[in-house]
Amino acid sequence: MVDRSFAQLSLASLYDALNPWGPGDDFYLGLVMSARSVLDVGCGTGRLLARARRDGHRGRLTGLDPAAAMLVQARRREPGVEWVLGDVRTQPWGGEFDLVVMTGHAFQVLLTEEELRLVLGSVRAALADRGRFVFETRNPAARAWTRWTPDRVDRVSDTDGRAVRVWREVEGPLVGDRVTFEETFEGEGWDFRRLSRSTLRFTPPDTLSRRLREAGLGVLEQFGDWDRKPLTLRSPEIITVAGSVHRPPPAFDQTPFTGMDQCLD
Repeated sequence: MVDRSFAQLSLASLYDALNPWGPGDDFYLGLVMSARSVLDVGCGTGRLLARARRDGHRGRLTGLDPAAAMLVQARRREPGVEWVLGDVRTQPWGGEFDLVVMTGHAFQVLLTEEELRLVLGSVRAALADRGRFVFETRNPAARAWTRWTPDRVDRVSDTDGRAVRVWREVEGPLVGDRVTFEETFEGEGWDFRRLSRSTLRFTPPDTLSRRLREAGLGVLEQFGDWDRKPLTLRSPEIITVAGSVHRPPPAFDQTPFTGMDQCLD
């Protein structure tokens, strides 16, 4: 099931305003620009790959998302990227991508062990020899959900310039490593509030490493924040760079990839 905040066009159009470009986007953009072929799983409104294309990336850029309303934004933004509606578990990609990313904490929507196993297996299958999988998930030790309270209101404007207020509220105590919350959207001139209910999984680092190994992936690097500081108990993020445990890739070259001739190697 796709959360209403992503499935409904009027709410999906607010995503970029609620989540402006930041250090995390810069982090991923550097990786994308130095990879020949990139798959963005859960690409949302497509701003990462669209920016890479505008900045001169001339290789293969593919964005995948199960929410049609999000892909509407992506296709409007940059028609020169391959946008695919669907799920990585059902795509026939085999060894086609040098880099697979999951940004915007999309990894946290994988709630069950079965979902996690299938998605990680599909990511591993999509990676080219010596490819890499990079993603982030909120560090459960930082307890980000304690700050999701109705008194913390985001104020943005919709596509018609009308003011919109958005806030979150957690529903009850944690259930294992899962947090369920309701997001409320209240717009100027709207007939009623719009609600979106979501559940996220907060996976600790040891479990994360174990599940990656089971999928044939190994942790190459882990950071606690976008400045590449080491992961600690107090770090807000668990940013993971993973690769095949069979043939570890070399250190990642940050040289921008701009030439189609490199695709012909």
